Amino acid sequence: MLAMATSGFALNFWAWALLSPLGPMFAEDLGLSAFQQSLIVAVPVLVGSVGRIPVGALTDRFGGRVMFPVVSVATLVPVLYVGIAGHSSLAALLVGGFFLGIGGTAFAIGVPVVNKWFPPEKRGLAIGIFGAGMGGTAISALTTVPLVNAGGVPVPFILTAIALAAFAVVAALWFRDAPAAAGASESLLRRMAVVVRLPITWYASMLYALAFGGYVAFSVYLPTYLRTGYELARIDAANRMAGFVLLAVVARPLGGWLSDRFGPERVLSASLLVVAGGAVAQSFAPELMPLGTIAFLSMATALGAATGATFALIALLTPAHRVGAVTGFVGAAGGLGGFVPPLLMGANYEMIGTYAVSLLLLAGATTAAAITVRMIKRDWISSAA
Repeated sequence: MLAMATSGFALNFWAWALLSPLGPMFAEDLGLSAFQQSLIVAVPVLVGSVGRIPVGALTDRFGGRVMFPVVSVATLVPVLYVGIAGHSSLAALLVGGFFLGIGGTAFAIGVPVVNKWFPPEKRGLAIGIFGAGMGGTAISALTTVPLVNAGGVPVPFILTAIALAAFAVVAALWFRDAPAAAGASESLLRRMAVVVRLPITWYASMLYALAFGGYVAFSVYLPTYLRTGYELARIDAANRMAGFVLLAVVARPLGGWLSDRFGPERVLSASLLVVAGGAVAQSFAPELMPLGTIAFLSMATALGAATGATFALIALLTPAHRVGAVTGFVGAAGGLGGFVPPLLMGANYEMIGTYAVSLLLLAGATTAAAITVRMIKRDWISSAA
């Protein structure tokens, strides 16, 4: 079930990230500004983020066997639309990207499902392994541009839709929820009302907005950053983005495993400080080799570890029957954390021709969060509600 949940997450994230590698191409073909280009890749992030709130609560009630096929089928429709007809104008891309955001909600399905299959002492690693499904964005980064070059824009979208359809069928037939995972009897609104009163919801949301938000921001905007900041070729920029994503993906289960051994708070504070250091170094716009590459890869590793540690913390401090709903809110915060930076970076570059201000803001935010993690005691944010 862990393998199936991870596969479903990866496939939906593959669909969710299809526009990012093609952002520079659409910008050239349609004559888009840096801000318009950042808007194209940010819209799916926004929808996928907000959508995690109801999807997480619905997963607590109906389970992964229902929600994985529903979300996968709902995602393949905009995938086909964008690939076949929805890439001819900015308006069409924004409409397609809006509904493409559905794929980003798959994260809120898998966490509560996986959480209920494993005992507390193994949940950090298990949820970290599931979180490696965010590597679907790496599949997109590595394959989208070559497939478009080989067969045209529709090709990667059609292949992704076929993969989603196949997974939806497999999940409907064979996916199982944990035997003790009875469906919740509370209404969706009631579950959400309870969750917003839990301290862990807001604490974890703050951390995840920085950790996963930073990962999403770089993974969707890095091709544009490297094209504008370092004048790399389109395929080179996409491949470097894939390297960033893959390193973060590998680090996510590592962060969960380290959290099981040493505590998630220690992993989080150390990881956030590494992100701050990398952001400061990159704010000086160093040469890409070696310092720029070291800065980006350090941030990728630290952001991946921090995302794994955040959900290890949630698994420890959240009542089992609330994990799905809490995951929805926290996942939404993470996605929203990834929505704002690409827009800020695009506007920043248009105004002053540098990304330094955005990177220094990231460094300040992660440093403050690292200090907060070390100061706040676990019993202040735990709850048995």
